[in-house]
Amino acid sequence: MVDQSKIRNIGISAHIDSGKTTLTERILFYAGRIHAIHEVKGKDAVGATMDSMDLERERGITIQSAATHSVWEGHHINIIDTPGHVDFTIEVERALRVLDGAVLILCGVAGVQSQSMTVDRQMRRYRVPRLAFINKLDRSGANPQRVAWQLRDKLGHNPVLMQLPIGLESNFEGVIDLVEMKALHFEGANGEHVVAMEIPAALRPDAETAREVMLDAVSMFSDELTEAILDEKVTEDLIHEAVRAGTLSMDLTPVFLGSAYKNKGVQKLLDAVTRYLPAPTDVENSGIDLSNDEAPIVVESDPNKPLVALAFKLEDGRYGQLTYLRVYRGTIGKGDRIVNSRTEKRHKVGRLVRMHADDMQDIDRAGVGDIVALFGIECASGDTFTDESVRVAMSSMHVPDPVIALSVTPIDKKTFDNMAKALGRFVREDPTFQARVDPESGETVISGMGELHLDVYVERMKREYGCEVETGAPQVAYRETISQRAEFNYTHKKQTGGAGQFGNVAGYVEPMAEGGEDFEFVSEVRGGAIPTEFIPSVEKGFRACLKQGRLIGFPVIGLRVVVNDGKSHSVDSSDNAFQAAGRGAFREVYPRAKPIILEPVMKLEVESPQEFQGSVLKTIMQRRGTVIGTTEESGGFCRLEAEVPLADMFGYATDLRSTTQGKAEFTMEFARYLPAPAEVRKALKEKYRSQIPEADD
Repeated sequence: MVDQSKIRNIGISAHIDSGKTTLTERILFYAGRIHAIHEVKGKDAVGATMDSMDLERERGITIQSAATHSVWEGHHINIIDTPGHVDFTIEVERALRVLDGAVLILCGVAGVQSQSMTVDRQMRRYRVPRLAFINKLDRSGANPQRVAWQLRDKLGHNPVLMQLPIGLESNFEGVIDLVEMKALHFEGANGEHVVAMEIPAALRPDAETAREVMLDAVSMFSDELTEAILDEKVTEDLIHEAVRAGTLSMDLTPVFLGSAYKNKGVQKLLDAVTRYLPAPTDVENSGIDLSNDEAPIVVESDPNKPLVALAFKLEDGRYGQLTYLRVYRGTIGKGDRIVNSRTEKRHKVGRLVRMHADDMQDIDRAGVGDIVALFGIECASGDTFTDESVRVAMSSMHVPDPVIALSVTPIDKKTFDNMAKALGRFVREDPTFQARVDPESGETVISGMGELHLDVYVERMKREYGCEVETGAPQVAYRETISQRAEFNYTHKKQTGGAGQFGNVAGYVEPMAEGGEDFEFVSEVRGGAIPTEFIPSVEKGFRACLKQGRLIGFPVIGLRVVVNDGKSHSVDSSDNAFQAAGRGAFREVYPRAKPIILEPVMKLEVESPQEFQGSVLKTIMQRRGTVIGTTEESGGFCRLEAEVPLADMFGYATDLRSTTQGKAEFTMEFARYLPAPAEVRKALKEKYRSQIPEADD
């Protein structure tokens, strides 16, 4: 059991290839957790500690978030290394949901990139205070001042440089600490010895100017520091207290500098994590009281109160399901009886472990703020566990909808059984991965966040389950909506022996504003024309039709239904009758509301050497893309932002590599739905009509 004030739960988050895993490797080395440094794509073929999956080591990317812990200056630090690819965004979501603080890594050359923005949005969603670490200052074109300015301009932060670089690019030697006013060099074979020296005379004026700017910014968060500045009695402790206050309120982002690959600046970042980021007691966590009509409550970080813990990640390990837990209140130990708040199932805690990538350390008990794992407990991601004395659930995490689908066909009966096991496991582990059987074609369809996401799962089926599958053309998640208002007045009447069915509904449907809700049902019925108890039945009937539109069979969004009149029968009206009336009204009014097809449009960001700018623009235009803007970057690079329909983006990675000699990279995330052009509409309708002849025109 660890003193709560000495616990730090942090995430390492950034854009692809900014150095997250490399930084985590250095943190573990300097904290004495590992005894040798291995690189993400190292020549020794060992791979970084946190990339424990074979696929991660082969591809040189992080696919699953990995948890570990280390001790630094008496503080117990739980670290989650998260992926950078937008395809694995759920790994970042669930990590940030349970973390108290984060380190946002930015490349010293590329600065704030598209995924930096996504990660920053996720941090704001869960109110996670963060430090910024500008990495790769040893690379050509590095400019920390420009990156700090981008933090302010693009992300709306209040960045404050806590350090200045000593040299840049190939001359990067160390940093000047603006709090201690010392020049720090990182010596030894792996930069393990931090040597403090006097600031070189040539850099002294810049350091003093930067310190004044820093003090001016952080004094906003401490009256004591403001007085001390006026009296010229500034102490390091006063600065640390002010920076911590600004960081915890998320009104200040302290910025640190270094190069993880060159072993520079990491120890001072660790000092900052322990000084400025919150302990579990500094964070207010919210939940709902299931025994009091789901009233919102604050879950205080008290080890003496009943247990509340959140299962935020599942893995199928060597010994069965491994459930990662964050303890928010109380304690949990071997032999304890715990209850799943969602299913109300009781479980006994058998084995309790602390994770270090894929290695485990058995422990007897864990307390508030700990991140641990349990074996042998069946649950879903996002379930809350308590002891038997309370019924509380923690607030859930945001799960984005899948944007791409792929049909998978097993090659034989044995493969089919293995595929079913694999898909069952993957769906439990990853809320953004879905698997279903298409009712029309009978095919198994998997859905996810992007081509890479699905590619990784198909590869894992093959490796982990010996399951060879054939993949069909990816299916894009189209949507349908209406384009104009239309009125309906529909009567459902059915006479059988005995009581029949009768329900009449009248009103209108209309499109909703872009960016609004997917569906809204409004009742304006007056005078009991439709009895109150049957209004929800009408809504249920309309909702049932939204799952499959009548143009191309995709879900309907952006629809408002207003029911303002109707009729009922004292004997023949029932719940079923008014549900049927709702369904019939939808079928009748939908063609008259001029339905249209919407296609998912992605926000595309390409980084490329400037000599290939024209070729990259061509690849975007060929895919019906709209270029939003281009930016010239340092080091001879340019960045292009565009919006491109997802349907035209398949195989783009291969095209871009061949066009730019493998020197460009891109990121893509869902932006919005827009009306599909005429030729796309025509092709989709013809395909749907060939399957279902009675589809609407």
